[in-house]
Amino acid sequence: MDIAINQDIVIVGAGLAGLTTALGLHRLGLKCVVLESSDRLRVTGHALTLWSNAWRALDAVGVGDNLRQRSARILGFKIASHRSSLPVPDADIDFDKVEVRCVRRKDLLETLENELPQGVIRYSSKVVSIEESEDFKLIHLSDGLVVRTKALIGCDGVNSKVAKWLGLQSPVQTGRSAIRGFVDYPNGHGFEPKFHTYFGGGLRCGFIPCDDRSIYWFCTFRQSDFEPYDENEQNPLEMKQFVLNSILNAPKQISDVIERTELDCITYVPLKFRLPWNVLFGNIVKDNVCVAGDALHPMPPDIGQGGCSSLEDGVVLAKCIGHALLAKSTANVKDGDDEHLRKIGKGLKNYSRQRRWRSFSLISTAYVVGLVQESDSMVMSFLRKTFLSKLTIGTVVRMADYDCGKLV
Repeated sequence: MDIAINQDIVIVGAGLAGLTTALGLHRLGLKCVVLESSDRLRVTGHALTLWSNAWRALDAVGVGDNLRQRSARILGFKIASHRSSLPVPDADIDFDKVEVRCVRRKDLLETLENELPQGVIRYSSKVVSIEESEDFKLIHLSDGLVVRTKALIGCDGVNSKVAKWLGLQSPVQTGRSAIRGFVDYPNGHGFEPKFHTYFGGGLRCGFIPCDDRSIYWFCTFRQSDFEPYDENEQNPLEMKQFVLNSILNAPKQISDVIERTELDCITYVPLKFRLPWNVLFGNIVKDNVCVAGDALHPMPPDIGQGGCSSLEDGVVLAKCIGHALLAKSTANVKDGDDEHLRKIGKGLKNYSRQRRWRSFSLISTAYVVGLVQESDSMVMSFLRKTFLSKLTIGTVVRMADYDCGKLV
């Protein structure tokens, strides 16, 4: 067996949670390695809506202001319903107290990556299997190399191998899907920096400016309404036409944005989530192994917290591990392997305590809000128009009112 690396902390996956955790550890003076299966940073996904909790997390690792310079602050909502051409009254939200911005995923990931020392991320390192060797974990890679570690952190997405090792059940289908796109306007788009959202016919569609020249749009709907023959060979023209045909009663500005989108900037994905009670009662931490980000709490996008909560995870996890490892050892105990393992285990248990209920709440809320937003019944449409839109938006804001704290 060829052991290529002995590393105290190994992170699997160079996504939002993985890179934020690595950067948080780096800020605390702790070394780690990030194993990424791709040969480069995966920047697919167009853009992310980042709420106040995400900006607090980004500030904690020192990159918030860098990203603020490249994104417009969102100042409100414009909501329309398919049962009326008139807009739904705006939710009573003070956007001076709520920081919301739409950020290109590429910008976010590259900003986190650029703050890490060279060599922390090991690309083309696909995990094949995980095994135990006494108190250590052996991570077998597809190229035959093996990484030996005291702590294994799974940030490897919805189909996480680390989550499977922990015994967590696989995420399940929500019965809904999403088509998303990104549009560049070289001469400026002229839209207000607001959420422009439309509900109707069992779907939700809308767009958000990232800055003065780019817009991110989304459409979520019943999975049975549109299912590509092969997810791996998507037809963007077919996806685009489906969205346009589905929003004939929407404000024209929404269809104009979608019409303008280049085909290579459109993606489709079925929406999955981890059953909330699996997070509440399952092993999210065991034997110095844990999960974070989508490996922990995949959820529907309806409260905009998938990426935000991954950033939270990264800061909380780095802080819990850092505080445990940097704490003074008990009297007459040297910081050998046993003491290191004990400290890491203590830090991960603290992380579990802080993130288990938070993850449960986020998944549950996202699922319920999605059902409310996309129901096509006459009664639900009336209730949504009269007061539920305000209620759900208020819920979204409350879920974003979370502070992961500073690293030190």
